[in-house]
Amino acid sequence: MARHLITSALPYINGIKHLGNMVGSMLPADVYSRYLRQRGHDVLYICATDEHGTPAELAAKERGVPVAEFCAEAHDAQKAVYDGYALAFDYFGRSSSPQNAEITQHFARRLNDNGFIEERAIRQVYSPADGRFLPDRYVEGTCPHCGYDKARGDQCENCTRVLDPTDLINPRSAISGSTELEVRETKHLFLLQSKLQNEVEAWVARHEADWPQLASSIARKWLTEGLHDRAITRDLDWGIPVPADTWPELAAEGKVFYVWFDAPIEYIGATKEWSDEDPENRDWKSWWYGPAAQDVRYTEFMAKDNVPFHTVMFPATELGVREPWKMVDYVKAFNWLTYYGGKFSTSQKRGVFTDQALEVLPADYWRYFLIANAPESDDSSFTWEHFTATVNKDLADTLGNFVNRVLSFSKKRFGDEVPAGGEPGEPETRLGEEIARLLAEYEEQLEALQFRKAAAALRALWSAGNSYLEEKAPWLQIKTDQEGAALTLRTAMNLIHLYAVVSEPLIPAKAQVMRAAFALADDKATWVTPAEAKSLTTLAPGVPFTVPPVLFAKLTDEDLETYKQRFGGASE
Repeated sequence: MARHLITSALPYINGIKHLGNMVGSMLPADVYSRYLRQRGHDVLYICATDEHGTPAELAAKERGVPVAEFCAEAHDAQKAVYDGYALAFDYFGRSSSPQNAEITQHFARRLNDNGFIEERAIRQVYSPADGRFLPDRYVEGTCPHCGYDKARGDQCENCTRVLDPTDLINPRSAISGSTELEVRETKHLFLLQSKLQNEVEAWVARHEADWPQLASSIARKWLTEGLHDRAITRDLDWGIPVPADTWPELAAEGKVFYVWFDAPIEYIGATKEWSDEDPENRDWKSWWYGPAAQDVRYTEFMAKDNVPFHTVMFPATELGVREPWKMVDYVKAFNWLTYYGGKFSTSQKRGVFTDQALEVLPADYWRYFLIANAPESDDSSFTWEHFTATVNKDLADTLGNFVNRVLSFSKKRFGDEVPAGGEPGEPETRLGEEIARLLAEYEEQLEALQFRKAAAALRALWSAGNSYLEEKAPWLQIKTDQEGAALTLRTAMNLIHLYAVVSEPLIPAKAQVMRAAFALADDKATWVTPAEAKSLTTLAPGVPFTVPPVLFAKLTDEDLETYKQRFGGASE
């Protein structure tokens, strides 16, 4: 049994996320965690809401509530959605927690002790009307490139050009709307990443050969361009305060750490949150610090925009503290899931959002489709046509119809217990070998974190059952060979139970329904090895069963049109 630490990129606190956000981090991490747990490994899956930064403050201001209250409510709302998708976090924390503040301040002090933090004077926009310096996103104005009149001081959302607040035409405060802005000198802390360049390069070189090309190429690009010293403090009311014992002047000015400094540290902070809930039985340091943590296999899941922070910036931070913190072993990076080829947008409400998707259909429909079309080697596009076709072909026809017709027919002809039938013959032997081969392929792809290929292997397992049923045709067989028909149905029921176990990482709710169809004592979703699956004898004759409701409803042309009318078809 191995110890596996798994984290997925922290969803930002501001708003419910879209499907692309979930498939690019949390959902594949959940699938992998579930698989490892079924194999008997010791797994800790940690995530949290990322709660600091200007968007949280601005969203709270727009709502007219204190930012702490806004973040607490938003955290609970996001957690409820993820519960709806059965994301089995061991802990879903908050980056605004006291634990994260404690560890972030510790990291900053250690980096300072080691000569990797420097206090520098910079020129920054100041609003006399607000009586404060304005971080980039607190300055709005007209984009000099495209004329968009709601561009922010860090980036124009319309044309995506990166900006500086002083680039904006007619700049104004996002707080008060005042246009009487000045540029004044102020001091901030800078992380001297340039001094850590060689160490980060050496660390990446030791790991990148094992990473997906997407992750290694992004890390290498940043390193080739050179690591620049980066400001790690901001002038905000909401954030982790700069510790007064180390920087009294900056603390007195109310400086807080930049969200991208404290957010990755929250992986550690959330683990301590988890540990502090049950300190007698949970030891967060055994996962993150010292010799015990070095035996942990640490895997991170994220979309490509987060890769630089996790493969370069956070490793630089961990290396700079000069302490034995656990560093990532494998970075699973994803491209974008697009909506009809266009970008999902939280702010512009373009595409299907996670809460809306659950209003349309249960979670397992979405879990399967997203994993089967995960944007791994390149971007993948969500369309309602593709979604409907996948649900109907894979879930309704290949799996759901197999389960329903086997159990319904057996109940009708042999009663509500697994029939006995004769001894397995050549078709059953062939089927067992095929199932063992396909299950080995499925395992291999899950181990390699190749999710599209894993879903394809699972689909092939389901198809094998249909092929066997078509070959044996028990509805014809029963007319001349009742024993043979009973054997066919018993074998098919064993396949259903196998499917219930091995489909659990992708479709946990329906997997539970399939397992619950059979009255087995202490029936757990413990993994079945290819060698064990080969015999197809888990269900003995006489085991009671029930016919579950239809697992997956087929989607109609009318459903398709309804979805497109509500959410739109091809993006404009």
